[in-house]
Amino acid sequence: MLFRTANLSQLALFDEIIDVRTPAEFAEDHIPGAINCPVFSDEERIIVGTLYKQVSPFEARKVGAAMVAKNIARHLETRFKDHPKSWRPVIYCWRGGQRSGAMSIILSQVGWAAHKLEGGYKTYRRSVLDQLAVLPQNYHYQVICGPTGSGKTRLLRAMAAEGHQVLDLEHLAQHRGSMLGRLPDQPQPSQKGFDSNLLLALQKLDPARPVYVEAESNKIGLVTLPPALVAGMHASACTLLEVPLAARVEGLLQDYPHYVDQPALLIQHLQALRQFHGEKQLQCWTHLIETGDFSTMVGELLTLHYDPSYLRATSKHYEKLPAAERIQLTDLSAQALLKIAAGF
Repeated sequence: MLFRTANLSQLALFDEIIDVRTPAEFAEDHIPGAINCPVFSDEERIIVGTLYKQVSPFEARKVGAAMVAKNIARHLETRFKDHPKSWRPVIYCWRGGQRSGAMSIILSQVGWAAHKLEGGYKTYRRSVLDQLAVLPQNYHYQVICGPTGSGKTRLLRAMAAEGHQVLDLEHLAQHRGSMLGRLPDQPQPSQKGFDSNLLLALQKLDPARPVYVEAESNKIGLVTLPPALVAGMHASACTLLEVPLAARVEGLLQDYPHYVDQPALLIQHLQALRQFHGEKQLQCWTHLIETGDFSTMVGELLTLHYDPSYLRATSKHYEKLPAAERIQLTDLSAQALLKIAAGF
């Protein structure tokens, strides 16, 4: 064998983790800290795969080998050219096969102590899922509850600023957790990418300290929370924020300025509520938006849709909510929330 192998537990021993999969595969998810040095571009992988299926494996390997050699040569001439002989990289592809093998052989022949990761990304992904099935059980959660617009996310960030231990699931999911929670010009991570980032966040937590987290459903936008985390949150103690409707409306208008700036986008996203509230109500909300009366529209949206659904969901799933500590807020400013956070 012209190269050596390593396993997941040994990753910290290496100077660099190299992902040789395509840019698209890397963008979907990758081992934290890895750099992408693909041996196939996205287009080249499609070409080779098509040849493999429609012509023959031999023709695919012949064409693929030329592409791999060209791409590795480019990395040697650019990304790797200044590395000393002592550089120790570990290399992986989808499952530790030919792509990582080719890179490992060439780097080893140069004289670097290159290792190939056993099982590749597939083994890493299995490890992530295995850990997410058990790790969330190690923590003591304190769940921040309250209807939409009550400042739960604002309070979490204030608590983080005060040094409390916080798990910000909406930040990890790049979504605010409701039907209108999509962030402008910010796509959500893939499920695999979310899982990797969540595991990394959990691994940084101290089990001896409480973990403050916002009440969520089992999905935030398009990504799903691991069942072990959801179960842990549902069984945990709760803190309930009570905020007047007017303050909630004002806070939401501050937090969602893109909808005020793009009323047509808001009208478009509200169409999903037609099945719950009917055409007449949607027309009423559309009129309020078109005339710029966002405060009235948001107030009605809260009282008619968000508040009833939130109450049903939290009452059903958060078993300790009736015994929750209640915090009354009339001011959702950063200064007011920092004062509340300092009291936890």
